[in-house]
Amino acid sequence: MKPALAKSYLFLQGPHGPFFWQLAKMVRSAGASVTKIGFNAGDRFFWREKRSYTRFSGTLAEWPETCAAILTEHAITDIVLYGDAREIHAQAIKIAKARGITVHVFEEGYLRPYWITYERDGANGHSKLMDLSVAHMEAALSSGAADVPRPPAEWGDMHAHIFYGAVYHWFVWFWNRAYPGFQPHRALTVRQEFLLYLRRLLYLPVHVVERRLATSRIRRGGYPYHLVLLQLSHDANFLAHSTFDTIEDFVHLALEGFAEGAPAHHHLVFKAHPLENGAKPLRRIIRQHAERLGITHRVHYVRGGKLARLLTDTRSAVTVNSTAAQQVLWRGLPLKAFGQAVYRKSAFVSDQTLPAFFRAPERPDQQAYEIYRKFLLASSQLSGGYYSAKGRKQVLRQVVDMMLSPQDPYDAAQGTTAALQQQLRLVKD
Repeated sequence: MKPALAKSYLFLQGPHGPFFWQLAKMVRSAGASVTKIGFNAGDRFFWREKRSYTRFSGTLAEWPETCAAILTEHAITDIVLYGDAREIHAQAIKIAKARGITVHVFEEGYLRPYWITYERDGANGHSKLMDLSVAHMEAALSSGAADVPRPPAEWGDMHAHIFYGAVYHWFVWFWNRAYPGFQPHRALTVRQEFLLYLRRLLYLPVHVVERRLATSRIRRGGYPYHLVLLQLSHDANFLAHSTFDTIEDFVHLALEGFAEGAPAHHHLVFKAHPLENGAKPLRRIIRQHAERLGITHRVHYVRGGKLARLLTDTRSAVTVNSTAAQQVLWRGLPLKAFGQAVYRKSAFVSDQTLPAFFRAPERPDQQAYEIYRKFLLASSQLSGGYYSAKGRKQVLRQVVDMMLSPQDPYDAAQGTTAALQQQLRLVKD
C-alpha cells in the first residue's frame, strides 16, 4: 500500500450543488485529509458528512482569526474554493499565501459553456494569465505536444444550475438559525435570492418562447447590428475587476457610444446573461436611456439564452469583462472590453474609442487568439461542468491529478514543453 499523502485540504464555498463534496471524496481517496468550513445551511446540506464539517457561525470580522486558527489546528496545506473575489475567500487567500499554503481556485470556464476553470492563487483579474503574453504562450506550445480537448456534443448544466441555486437558497432562508453571523456576499437578501431562483424555474418555458421570438425578429430584420454582452449586476468579476459601480453605468456608456459613432442604419442588441434574475429592470433601463438619445427604434433587448445565434450575423461585440466574449473572439469578430479580463490582450481586443469602434470596428488577430485559446485548453480549461452529473464526472476525471501536482496548470503546460525541447537538444547533441 502506498503511504498517505502528507496533504490536508480545507474546502471553503463551492458551486451550488454536490461538486465540492464529490471532489473532496476523491481527494481523500488519493490519501489526503479533508476539512470543510460551512458558512450557512446551504453549505451544510450539500456536504454529506458530519465528521469533516466545521460550522462557522461568526461574523465576517471574526473570520480571519478563525480561519488562521483552523489552518493551524488541521495543519492545512491546501485551500480549495470557488471564486476568489467574495470577502471570505479573499481573506482566506491572503492568510494562506502568507503561510505558503497552496490555493486551488475554481471558476466558471473562461471558454464556457463546455469547460470549467481550474487555477492556482487567483482567477479572472488575479489570474496568472494576466501577465502571460501571447508570445509566451506560443513558445510554450511550440513543441506541438499539447493535447487540446474537443467540446462535448451537448451541454446540460443550466437547468441544473438554477435548480441547485434554488435548493441552496431555500436552506439558507429556512434553516439558517445555526449561523447567526452569516452575511450573503451579494447585496440581495437570501429571501430575494430564493424567490428569484424560483421565479426563473417557473417562468423558464415563457422566457424560452420570448427569447426565441426576439432573436428571430433581430435575425430577420435585415439591418447590421452590434451586440452588448451584459453581466449579472452582482457578478464578482464585474464588480472586482472593472471601474463600473453598476451595470446601469455600462448600459449608459454603450448607448451613448453607439448613438455618437454608429452609422444611422445600424442597430444595437443588448444580450442579457443566461442567469439574469430580474432583480434590476434592465429592459426598462435600456429603453428609457435609448428614448433620451432618440434611438429607441434601433435598440433591442434579448433575455438570456445561448449566444451563438446572435453571433452569426453581428458586426461586433462590446462587454465589460464577460467570459462570453471568448465566443466572439473565437469567431474572429471585433471586440471592445472595458474591464480587466484574461482575454484582454492587445492583439485581439480593440483599443479604439467606443464611438470609433461602433463606426468601424477593427478585427482581432485571429492567429494570436487561436494560440491563446489553445494554451488555455492545454492548461486551465477542463471539459465538463459543475452542475450536471455527466459534467461533474468529466471534471473529476481530470482535476484531482492536477490538484495533487506540485505545479499549477500554466507552469505544468510550459514545463512539459520545455522538458521535451531539452530532451530533443540532448538527442541532437
